[in-house]
Amino acid sequence: MTTPTPRQPGRLDVEELADWRRQGVAMQIIDVREPWEVEICALADAVNVPLGSLPGRLDAISADLPLVLVCHHGARSQSAVNFLLSRGYGAALNLTGGIDAWARRVEPGMAVY
Repeated sequence: MTTPTPRQPGRLDVEELADWRRQGVAMQIIDVREPWEVEICALADAVNVPLGSLPGRLDAISADLPLVLVCHHGARSQSAVNFLLSRGYGAALNLTGGIDAWARRVEPGMAVY
């Protein structure tokens, strides 16, 4: 399966991510929040790599799959996207609105903070 093209370059909204997951699109979701935040709520298949440890954890990130970066509202994940793009990861997307938008618009039973 080919990866769909996001509606906005460099960004993926939560409804698009939900569609990609339903379609079985191969991707890696990287959650750049701190572990205490992930304990509150998280996407089950996300890999937690806090933003501050990202430079030392590139081995945990696939160079072969589209990457979806997520944080609380989208600012830290945009920083992570910028960092990864500067390191040659061409398929890095910021989840617009972060886990908060996911919880409010896709998975309303998920805890918010």
